[in-house]
Amino acid sequence: MYIPQRGDLIWISFDPQAGHEQRGKRPALVLSHDGFNRTMGFAYVCPISNTKRRNPFYVRLPEDLSVTGVIMADQMRSLDFRARTASLICSCPDLVLQDVLRRIKPVLF
Repeated sequence: MYIPQRGDLIWISFDPQAGHEQRGKRPALVLSHDGFNRTMGFAYVCPISNTKRRNPFYVRLPEDLSVTGVIMADQMRSLDFRARTASLICSCPDLVLQDVLRRIKPVLF
């Protein structure tokens, strides 16, 4: 059974959704530590979109990855990765992960 680790880029379903939340099966960045994920069965993730809109909470992925688009740091969610059958795509570069965490920090603290 796959346990997501912080910095993993994964496929996961965001359904059901409401309002302006992202929906459907899409890539996401895992933010929570693997110890939390393993113990709780949940992972905090940010969806990835190919939107062209500009937003101070969007972090663009490098073009050399197998995933394209922007990490939507303003739409962080806790998801049951087992029930949603998450699967690993690849690892996110550490500089990108740190940029996302830096943008989220003022919202949470």
